[in-house]
Amino acid sequence: MTDRNTAVIEEFRSNAGRVGGYFEGRSLLLLHHVGARTGADRISPLLYERFDGGYAIFASKGGAPAHPHWYHNIVANPDTRVEVGEQTVTVRARIATQAERRPIWEQAKRNFQPFADYEQKTKAHRTIPVILLETRG
Repeated sequence: MTDRNTAVIEEFRSNAGRVGGYFEGRSLLLLHHVGARTGADRISPLLYERFDGGYAIFASKGGAPAHPHWYHNIVANPDTRVEVGEQTVTVRARIATQAERRPIWEQAKRNFQPFADYEQKTKAHRTIPVILLETRG
């Protein structure tokens, strides 16, 4: 985990899910995931959108040509949990269908302008996946 992620996670947990800086005023959650190859426990702070009682997250990786590591981990191990505010929620992850993806992704771009820039950067390499985290239990 990067030092930046560690600082964001600590701030998130100290402030009931609110953080400053780059994520200030944004909907942020902490995604717990298990390394697909290593089996190591990981946590990634991610922006999200609400959908049908669950959460949607975005494998943008800042517009890089490859998916983020957490994406591969969550595909390999979809049963996990997220921290949202002061709650920990058990979820099952799945990749949104094209029909599901479109409205969620458009909303995400309206709420966070850099996503539109990331989309332009990745256009030649990949479509940014939208992952749905459906609550369980």
